[in-house]
Amino acid sequence: MPTDLAHHIQETPLVDTHEHLDREPSWVDDGPDILGDLFGNYVVADLITAGASLQAVTRLKDGNDPDIAGRFEGIRGAWEATQFTGYGEAVRLIANHAYDIDELSGRSIEMAQHKNRVLREPGERYRLLHDVANLDHTQTDDGQWECAPDESGLDFFLYDLSWRAFCNGDINPEQIEAETGVIVTDLGSLKRGMEAIFAKHAPTAIAVKAQHAYSRTLDWTERTDAEAAIALATALRGEEMDLQTQLCLGDWCWARGVELTIEHNLPFKIHTGYYAGNDRMPVSRIPAGNMCELFARYPDAKFVLMHIAYPYNDELVALAKHYRNIWVDMCWAWSIDPYSSRDFLRRFIHAVPINKIFAFGGDTHFPTGAMAYAIQARTEITRALESEIADGYMTEKRAMAIAERIMRDNQFDCFDIDGTRSNIKAAA
Repeated sequence: MPTDLAHHIQETPLVDTHEHLDREPSWVDDGPDILGDLFGNYVVADLITAGASLQAVTRLKDGNDPDIAGRFEGIRGAWEATQFTGYGEAVRLIANHAYDIDELSGRSIEMAQHKNRVLREPGERYRLLHDVANLDHTQTDDGQWECAPDESGLDFFLYDLSWRAFCNGDINPEQIEAETGVIVTDLGSLKRGMEAIFAKHAPTAIAVKAQHAYSRTLDWTERTDAEAAIALATALRGEEMDLQTQLCLGDWCWARGVELTIEHNLPFKIHTGYYAGNDRMPVSRIPAGNMCELFARYPDAKFVLMHIAYPYNDELVALAKHYRNIWVDMCWAWSIDPYSSRDFLRRFIHAVPINKIFAFGGDTHFPTGAMAYAIQARTEITRALESEIADGYMTEKRAMAIAERIMRDNQFDCFDIDGTRSNIKAAA
């Protein structure tokens, strides 16, 4: 019998603070077939770890190959080893809730393929996310500066302004000029170009996002204008930059982005911790503690640290407890490691003020994946808070209040959701 807490968690609209969702035309016109939908997410990394070949995985997701059973058979052994990981559980949730499949097999998947076309009809993307997943809205990083209104749901689909390239020291003068009219010739004009990007796109952005941890260390050092000017001159000459020159320019651009988020009242989301994929994660890059100098330098910024910095979870709890300008986002974490994420939430509750954490972001491209990850998150939040009640730490009433705060209220306090929605409507 579900508890009142479990019912409350199911009924509370969940703010989705992190996705990479494809826009409606891409989902409708160029979306995946059923196998691409089921396995076109993070589970591929676990399949490869379990022994699936790259060729089998490539064929699995090849929607031009009509042999659905044959494509599945190529990874079936790896799937049997993977199905109870967090990623595997999400696949089973997609199968069950989107395709009415109880047990994955070549035959059951073939029989459900016809439902894939229905799910990719116009409006189904919104229905899956809003009605089935019960999301208040989604926040999507599509890697762009522009945060154009999404006509398939103006109030629902909100977008981040990407700062990844700048944090990497990757300067594209032609792109900046095309976007803003500013010709970048030196550090002053680069800064004006950045300011113009914010002036143009910050009003319709829900946040600024950078995932440069995939390509450089999160360790930040303050750089002088003189140092950055030398690095920029190298870039503008088209010369290959060594690592230290690139980090110098990236750190300078990162800092200017933080200053602009303060000016425009936008949180700065930063990927911390675990990498997607396989065989390319230098762990020294990814702890959130690398950024302590940045946190201390900009106390008025809002830093949203993503993915519980897994596997450096405990360090992140300490950072959030100490720095008043840090918020912690559990996006993606529930599917990376559900057990550790439950433990993380409980540790956080007893160490950090509860208004500094966000419960969910799916981090997916497809709406079915985000739906499944939302179901997964609700289940794990329920388990964590029911354990708090069972251990005598809180009453069910207090647990329900905490659930509502971490699922929705904290996000509305940190992000200017109402103001962004108003600006999007005006822009549309």
